[in-house]
Amino acid sequence: MRVSAHLCFDGQCRAAFHFYQEVFGGRIASMLSYGESALAQQTPPHLRERIVHASLLLGEHELLGADVMPEDYRPPSGFFVLMSFPDAGQATRVFAALAQRGEIRLPFQPSFWSAGFGVVVDRFGTPWEIGCEQAEVSG
Repeated sequence: MRVSAHLCFDGQCRAAFHFYQEVFGGRIASMLSYGESALAQQTPPHLRERIVHASLLLGEHELLGADVMPEDYRPPSGFFVLMSFPDAGQATRVFAALAQRGEIRLPFQPSFWSAGFGVVVDRFGTPWEIGCEQAEVSG
């Protein structure tokens, strides 16, 4: 079994996925617009540049995304995409990048279970929990 996150956007999927590739690394495996797809003729011309399917390969994991039609878009709520990194340095860098023009809900800081954890909603409205696998450093 494999579980993947599929993120929905209101016209910002292309920009978001290029940003996520810059922040997380990986490789964009697909970026298909409505105009390039079988849905082209059913899509109003002014919406054909929206993305119907995007995928970012992150090692063994895949982050998926799409632009939904404007009338169907709802801001994300009720979940977070959790990203865990091997050490606090890498997690701190990712958290800071996602926080640029975003909203920090919980600053990245040591926690009782980890050397670092934080919550942020990025500039595209995606809610993230960023943590590290490194154990809390005891004082």
